[in-house]
Amino acid sequence: MKARSIFLKLIIFIGLILVFSLEITPAVQLGNEIDADHPNIQYVGRINFEESKAPLIYWPGTIIVAKFEGTSLKLKLNDLSGQNFYNIIIDDNDAHPFVLDCQKGEAVYPIASDLEDTVHKIEIFRRTETDTGPTIFRGFILDSGKNLVEPPARYKRRIEFYGNSITSGMGNECSENDDQNDESKKNNYLAYGAITARNLKAEYVCISKSGIGILISWFPLTMPEFYDRENPSNPNSRWDFSKWMPDVVVINLFQNDSWLLHNLYPIPGSEQIIEAYLNFIRKLRDKYSEAHMFCTLGSMDATRPDRPWSGYVKSAVQKMRHDYKDDKIYCRIFPFKGTDGHPTVKEHREMADQLTLYIKKILNW
Repeated sequence: MKARSIFLKLIIFIGLILVFSLEITPAVQLGNEIDADHPNIQYVGRINFEESKAPLIYWPGTIIVAKFEGTSLKLKLNDLSGQNFYNIIIDDNDAHPFVLDCQKGEAVYPIASDLEDTVHKIEIFRRTETDTGPTIFRGFILDSGKNLVEPPARYKRRIEFYGNSITSGMGNECSENDDQNDESKKNNYLAYGAITARNLKAEYVCISKSGIGILISWFPLTMPEFYDRENPSNPNSRWDFSKWMPDVVVINLFQNDSWLLHNLYPIPGSEQIIEAYLNFIRKLRDKYSEAHMFCTLGSMDATRPDRPWSGYVKSAVQKMRHDYKDDKIYCRIFPFKGTDGHPTVKEHREMADQLTLYIKKILNW
């Protein structure tokens, strides 16, 4: 009986060792965790860094870039709504991005595996708008023993866009009968602003919101009240414009005003409309004294030849050049695309080609 008791104790002891080994194995396999404040992570956009290991991503077009060693990568996120989508681009292969459909809450997302054991580049690009709420970026998980290396050099040029649903890329991946509010069909990466920035090899920032106008929006908030926020949902949040100074600023607004103006009382006349636009671009000029400003409109029906809105934009630009001696402001109207709904990806590319050529011509880029 004594021998049997000793044998049972030995079996239990061995079992405990095996259980303990199994419990620590996942930690060994987990890999090298990289926090969001790692110095080799590159950020572009209006991001809240109050908690350095948990930056908040709000705006469409926000970009995170890093270069990593090894064969695999996982992404750590906390999406507060579970409605956001991101393009994940490995080694610049943006023709076939990994489209990340975020779940609500904390999650680890396997992004890449079985890669060649070398250095790779990852770009994380927010497709969706501000209305779907923020995402907290927590960092990466790499192969054990692997790390981030120095990120690619930043572009020397910088371009910032202010706009509405067109600039956001709303519905640009929709087929004819799709719901244009479907978050999975909004892709800011393939909106004309982001394409133009890549054409010009410029860092890209996008401040846009579907439905917004200068005088009136589809909600009680206009771009002059919205443009300077860090957190788009907090009216008391203010962005420090000195953190990122663009070389070029592009404004594409008035589409929603053109639809909703009759809801204002009294209805503003042409002089008041031009003055409202002028006041907004002067706000931007106060922030960016040296930037080249391109005032655009289109390519939806506000630019139909029989409508006055293109003329309002041109008049405001002329006033800036003549009355305020501003020789760094220009006007480029996108022709009416001639189809219903928001611009498709094809139409966005056409807009980007037009704007790219115009900026290159003006600035000799």
